[in-house]
Amino acid sequence: MIRSRDVSTAIQRFRQHGGTLRTRQALDLGIHPATLYSLRDSGRLIELARGLYRLAEAPESSDPHLAIVAARAPSAAVCLVSALSFHKITTQVPAAVYLAVPRGSYARITLNPLPVKVFRFNAKSFELGLEAHDFGGRPLRVYNPARAVVDCFKFRNKLGIDVAIESLRLAREQEDASIKELIHIARALRVERVMQPYLQSIA
Repeated sequence: MIRSRDVSTAIQRFRQHGGTLRTRQALDLGIHPATLYSLRDSGRLIELARGLYRLAEAPESSDPHLAIVAARAPSAAVCLVSALSFHKITTQVPAAVYLAVPRGSYARITLNPLPVKVFRFNAKSFELGLEAHDFGGRPLRVYNPARAVVDCFKFRNKLGIDVAIESLRLAREQEDASIKELIHIARALRVERVMQPYLQSIA
């Protein structure tokens, strides 16, 4: 492929793909490496992570970490505290990006320089409560509020029961998850008995 050194063409390619591209994608779209690095060095491209660039003119994401996830781990799902944070139903600040993959699949995910915690979820229930959101022109898979809350109860020994209880309270206060939906998912993930007293207390 003949790659163009034209700056305006390179910028147009970025715009056509939501403003964010990985190095390999940029090269595959015909952007010359010298042009890519020139745009970076001049400040017209921002390097979000190694090999991942965003147009400086593009609106900055409220969570640039998730833009990196969407670009570099598209098959994973944002879960647990990271999903709670996405839906604004926690006061916790995630110390790492929490991602889920189906049990039995390849789970080595690196998002340098971001720290990552990868959880292996049951493959049969992996899609339960999973949503696709547009993030910088790319699909980002995130568990919905009800699934995120229930997962926190399921992993309460790792996260702390206080995190799960707070997320349940905030999800109900903001009407992000119905009792019916929470019970349905809790039953599917076999934590209904654990959650029952807390569900009754806020009903």
